[in-house]
Amino acid sequence: MVHVYKAEDHPDEHVVIVKGEVGNQAKVLLRMHSECFTGDILGSLRCDCGEQLALALQRIEAEGGIVIYLRGHEGRGIGLAQKLRAYALQDTGLDTVEANLALGLPIDARRFDAAADILRDLRVRSVRLMSNNPFKEAALNELGIEVVAREGHEVESNEESGRYLKTKREKLGHQLHMLP
Repeated sequence: MVHVYKAEDHPDEHVVIVKGEVGNQAKVLLRMHSECFTGDILGSLRCDCGEQLALALQRIEAEGGIVIYLRGHEGRGIGLAQKLRAYALQDTGLDTVEANLALGLPIDARRFDAAADILRDLRVRSVRLMSNNPFKEAALNELGIEVVAREGHEVESNEESGRYLKTKREKLGHQLHMLP
């Protein structure tokens, strides 16, 4: 089942895909997927977003659970136009973190309040979070959502995405084990 949520204080509509019964359930499999036009729609090889979304949908189909597609999270929350500017800086040798900082932008501007509100609305008691990002787990816990496990959600890197993923591992603390 597909739901659309819109917070009163935020212009974006979030898409929620639910497979199976999740209300009043514990240990519900969850993917909070940040919108990525370049990866999810265009199939960009610079990131692993499209492949992560596909993997999450496969797991939810097989096991049941929830995918929350968080709109307004493009480029870790900086927006598509700024993300494309950051890409141009990355083409000159900066990594994803350095590019954001060079543009005077935060490294990560995402908020996960909407995801927590959605989970409360669905009456989810606790989640198993599909993510390599410890920040997402911490954010949910801080917002009162119990994360009983963070399950790795890694896909194979390619020549284009390898540098980006290494930066996420080394500078942002992502748990990525398949990288060289």
